[in-house]
Amino acid sequence: MSHPAHAQQGHVREADVLEELPPVRKVNAAEVAARISADPRLVVLDDDPTGTQTVADVPVLTSWTVDDLRWGLRQDSAVFYVLTNTRSLSPEDAAARNREVVRALHAASAAEGIGYVLASRGDSTLRGHFPLETDVLAEELTELGAGAPDGVVLVPAYIEAGRLTVNSRHWMRTPDGLLPVGESEFARDATFGYRSSSLPEWVEEKTQGRVPADEVLRITLDDLRSGGPEHTARLLSSLHGARTAVVDAVCDDDLRVLALALAHAEGNGTRLLYRVGPSFVRARAGQAGRAPLTPAELRPLRGDAPHGLIVVGSHVALTTQQLGQLRERGGIVEFELDVSLLLDEERRDAHIAEIATAAAEALNSADAVISTSRTLVTGADADDSLSISRRVSAALVEAVRQVNATRRPAFVVAKGGITSSDTATHGLEIRRAWARGTLLPGIVSLWEPVDGPAAGIPYIVFAGNVGGVDALADAIDLLRSA
Repeated sequence: MSHPAHAQQGHVREADVLEELPPVRKVNAAEVAARISADPRLVVLDDDPTGTQTVADVPVLTSWTVDDLRWGLRQDSAVFYVLTNTRSLSPEDAAARNREVVRALHAASAAEGIGYVLASRGDSTLRGHFPLETDVLAEELTELGAGAPDGVVLVPAYIEAGRLTVNSRHWMRTPDGLLPVGESEFARDATFGYRSSSLPEWVEEKTQGRVPADEVLRITLDDLRSGGPEHTARLLSSLHGARTAVVDAVCDDDLRVLALALAHAEGNGTRLLYRVGPSFVRARAGQAGRAPLTPAELRPLRGDAPHGLIVVGSHVALTTQQLGQLRERGGIVEFELDVSLLLDEERRDAHIAEIATAAAEALNSADAVISTSRTLVTGADADDSLSISRRVSAALVEAVRQVNATRRPAFVVAKGGITSSDTATHGLEIRRAWARGTLLPGIVSLWEPVDGPAAGIPYIVFAGNVGGVDALADAIDLLRSA
């Protein structure tokens, strides 16, 4: 069933989208783990930190010196993440950063004698620098002599958050049913907006016609479930000249069939580059979904202060609702950075210092929330809007750095993709960490930093666009119970 790129159809009952699908083909995560045990390491270049929220006990780097990458390759893990944070960068800077990481990784790989395969992790609601990032990675791999990719495999599904792909059409679950992602608020993003919900048409739209929709290889649930790994591997092996493939997924088993197929195709010499949402990484790394961390598992991890710090940078409606719910449950003191003051060079530094001092003091009696004023300030164009976002994020992060220098919080929660990346790298100066698991099922990742001023403080990465209205309050309750 094909849909014009901008056909409006609104919310659809989930049962109607999922009816008449072939039965799920069960694949155990252990089978994937065994199949890939001798394979090259999966290295995920994550365009913001929220991609770690489906995995557990996986290394994370926010820095990509050859030494850092060698550390990542030496860890006993089928996968590790490199936090590039490119979603917050201009196209030119994003391209340069991808090149830098791949060159360092190539050197680290040669030094350690361990091969690698690259996944570019983007947003499950299709925002980010595509096709730029995969284009740049393909160019670099070719130049470095690692071989030009035969195919670029696009798998945006994020199962727990309800981002599903059926018949090459991408959906998001909402309280009113499934909504084609091209009709969501995310499709109207000031920097990364789009119109298409059909992935082949989205690829054509994003490549500005360079890759026509009818040239995209579609791997459907029929292929994965009825055809199975061998059939799907044959489809993947047909890719040449960096041709794009788009893959359906409704559950982890679909992604594990794909993982077996990828291992088979790559084992026979097909070179692939991945552009994926969070769920793919868990399946491809041979991990099963893990239950959220328990208070007992959280107990050994904490800072010195009796209470935690919550940093809110995301402006999506859901974040504002979640913050309201946390407010209702109580136990917090709120501090607001005024965006108009942050954009005023003369008053900016004093304003940040004042908020940080007050928040550090508050940690003795309550959890401190630092947020930016909720009125979204946009610029004259997409680049200008991104520049304002970056200045506001930098101020938020400087406030966190000052709080942590005064009083190490019991925990730090960062709400929003760019916010959580900048808080990790600049606010807490984390270079190396372990993603230990989640606080809620499949969403909200907890990192244990292994170095820097935040070593040992639980750091919680909480995307702006996930969870129900109670999710933030529930996560804070769990942290308090520990």
